[in-house]
Amino acid sequence: MKLIHRIGYYLGGFSIGLVILFFFLGGKKVSCDYGPNARTVKNIGIKKRIYNDDVRATMLNHGLDTLAISDLIRTGTINFSESDARAEGCKTYILENDWDEKDVRMQIQNCDSTATIQTLSIK
Repeated sequence: MKLIHRIGYYLGGFSIGLVILFFFLGGKKVSCDYGPNARTVKNIGIKKRIYNDDVRATMLNHGLDTLAISDLIRTGTINFSESDARAEGCKTYILENDWDEKDVRMQIQNCDSTATIQTLSIK
Protein backbone atom coordinates (compact mmCIF):
# COMPACT_ATOMS: atom_id res chain seq x y z
CA MET A 1 0.00 0.00 0.00
CA LYS A 2 1.38 3.36 -1.00
CA LEU A 3 2.07 6.05 1.55
CA ILE A 4 -0.54 8.35 0.02
CA HIS A 5 -3.22 5.65 0.53
CA ARG A 6 -2.21 5.22 4.16
CA ILE A 7 -2.42 8.96 4.75
CA GLY A 8 -5.83 9.00 3.03
CA TYR A 9 -7.18 6.21 5.24
CA TYR A 10 -5.77 7.88 8.34
CA LEU A 11 -7.28 11.28 7.51
CA GLY A 12 -10.62 9.69 6.58
CA GLY A 13 -10.86 7.82 9.87
CA PHE A 14 -9.67 10.83 11.83
CA SER A 15 -12.28 13.11 10.25
CA ILE A 16 -15.08 10.60 10.88
CA GLY A 17 -13.95 10.35 14.50
CA LEU A 18 -14.00 14.13 14.88
CA VAL A 19 -17.52 14.35 13.46
CA ILE A 20 -18.74 11.67 15.87
CA LEU A 21 -16.97 13.38 18.78
CA PHE A 22 -18.53 16.76 17.98
CA PHE A 23 -21.94 15.10 17.56
CA PHE A 24 -21.85 13.49 21.02
CA LEU A 25 -20.19 16.36 22.88
CA GLY A 26 -21.85 19.26 21.05
CA GLY A 27 -23.95 21.47 23.31
CA LYS A 28 -22.75 19.89 26.53
CA LYS A 29 -20.73 21.66 29.18
CA VAL A 30 -17.64 19.52 28.85
CA SER A 31 -14.41 20.84 30.27
CA CYS A 32 -10.92 19.51 30.74
CA ASP A 33 -9.52 21.04 33.90
CA TYR A 34 -5.95 19.80 34.05
CA GLY A 35 -4.14 22.59 35.87
CA PRO A 36 -4.17 22.94 39.66
CA ASN A 37 -5.80 26.38 39.47
CA ALA A 38 -8.65 25.16 37.24
CA ARG A 39 -9.27 22.07 39.38
CA THR A 40 -9.34 24.07 42.61
CA VAL A 41 -11.60 26.82 41.24
CA LYS A 42 -13.98 24.21 39.81
CA ASN A 43 -14.01 22.33 43.13
CA ILE A 44 -14.85 25.51 45.04
CA GLY A 45 -17.43 26.55 42.46
CA ILE A 46 -19.56 23.41 42.67
CA LYS A 47 -19.90 23.39 46.46
CA LYS A 48 -22.46 25.10 48.65
CA ARG A 49 -21.06 28.48 49.68
CA ILE A 50 -21.26 29.88 53.18
CA TYR A 51 -20.60 33.59 53.64
CA ASN A 52 -19.09 35.02 56.82
CA ASP A 53 -20.91 38.01 58.40
CA ASP A 54 -17.98 40.32 57.58
CA VAL A 55 -18.05 39.09 53.99
CA ARG A 56 -21.78 39.79 53.72
CA ALA A 57 -21.21 43.33 55.03
CA THR A 58 -18.42 43.91 52.50
CA MET A 59 -20.63 42.58 49.72
CA LEU A 60 -23.43 44.93 50.77
CA ASN A 61 -21.08 47.95 50.94
CA HIS A 62 -19.69 47.34 47.45
CA GLY A 63 -22.94 46.25 45.80
CA LEU A 64 -21.91 42.65 45.20
CA ASP A 65 -24.36 39.78 45.20
CA THR A 66 -23.83 36.03 45.27
CA LEU A 67 -23.94 35.88 41.47
CA ALA A 68 -21.04 38.35 41.25
CA ILE A 69 -19.11 36.32 43.85
CA SER A 70 -19.72 33.16 41.81
CA ASP A 71 -18.38 34.92 38.72
CA LEU A 72 -15.34 36.19 40.65
CA ILE A 73 -14.63 32.65 41.85
CA ARG A 74 -15.10 31.16 38.37
CA THR A 75 -12.72 33.63 36.72
CA GLY A 76 -10.28 34.07 39.60
CA THR A 77 -6.83 32.64 40.17
CA ILE A 78 -5.61 30.85 43.27
CA ASN A 79 -2.50 32.21 44.94
CA PHE A 80 -0.96 28.90 46.00
CA SER A 81 2.09 30.50 47.62
CA GLU A 82 -0.15 32.13 50.25
CA SER A 83 -2.71 29.31 50.47
CA ASP A 84 -2.70 26.39 52.90
CA ALA A 85 -3.43 23.60 50.45
CA ARG A 86 -1.72 20.88 52.46
CA ALA A 87 -3.84 21.20 55.61
CA GLU A 88 -5.67 18.21 57.03
CA GLY A 89 -9.42 18.39 56.52
CA CYS A 90 -10.43 21.80 55.22
CA LYS A 91 -7.92 23.57 53.01
CA THR A 92 -7.65 27.36 52.87
CA TYR A 93 -7.11 29.11 49.55
CA ILE A 94 -6.46 32.73 48.62
CA LEU A 95 -8.36 33.64 45.46
CA GLU A 96 -7.46 36.82 43.59
CA ASN A 97 -9.38 38.60 40.85
CA ASP A 98 -10.30 42.09 39.72
CA TRP A 99 -13.76 43.65 39.70
CA ASP A 100 -14.71 47.11 38.49
CA GLU A 101 -10.99 48.04 38.21
CA LYS A 102 -10.38 47.06 41.85
CA ASP A 103 -8.37 44.17 43.23
CA VAL A 104 -10.48 41.52 44.95
CA ARG A 105 -8.99 39.02 47.36
CA MET A 106 -10.91 36.21 49.05
CA GLN A 107 -9.88 33.70 51.65
CA ILE A 108 -11.91 30.54 51.09
CA GLN A 109 -11.98 27.50 53.35
CA ASN A 110 -12.65 24.50 51.11
CA CYS A 111 -14.16 21.56 53.01
CA ASP A 112 -15.72 18.33 51.75
CA SER A 113 -19.22 19.65 51.10
CA THR A 114 -18.99 23.42 51.69
CA ALA A 115 -16.82 26.35 50.72
CA THR A 116 -16.77 29.08 53.37
CA ILE A 117 -15.72 32.54 52.25
CA GLN A 118 -13.94 33.81 55.34
CA THR A 119 -12.60 37.17 54.19
CA LEU A 120 -13.29 39.46 51.24
CA SER A 121 -11.20 42.53 50.58
CA ILE A 122 -11.71 44.96 47.72
CA LYS A 123 -9.03 47.60 47.12
